[in-house]
Amino acid sequence: MSDVLEQLAQVLEERKQADPEKSYVASLHAKGLNKILEKVGEECTETLLAAKDAEHSGQTRELVCETADLWFHSMVMLSRLGLSPQDVLDELANRFNLSGLEEKAARPNK
Repeated sequence: MSDVLEQLAQVLEERKQADPEKSYVASLHAKGLNKILEKVGEECTETLLAAKDAEHSGQTRELVCETADLWFHSMVMLSRLGLSPQDVLDELANRFNLSGLEEKAARPNK
């Protein structure tokens, strides 16, 4: 499963330097972090709405598509900040054998 994330991360890194007129990813980077964050927020909202619709209709295709968009734009955000999917996967791996309540309590206060 992580092979797909690794491949996508590689493509995203390559496209950072591409011509913004020819690459969606490059155009996001050219517009800056705020535009990337705007897209993450937009995709998050669309994912939430698709989940609500899926619960009522039983149809999940739109939810899968919106979640893919959310993951994609989240990966663009990570790439912008010099992070990779592996950083997130490592964090998830660190949380095994730790209850969610314990993990949350161990976080530094913000």
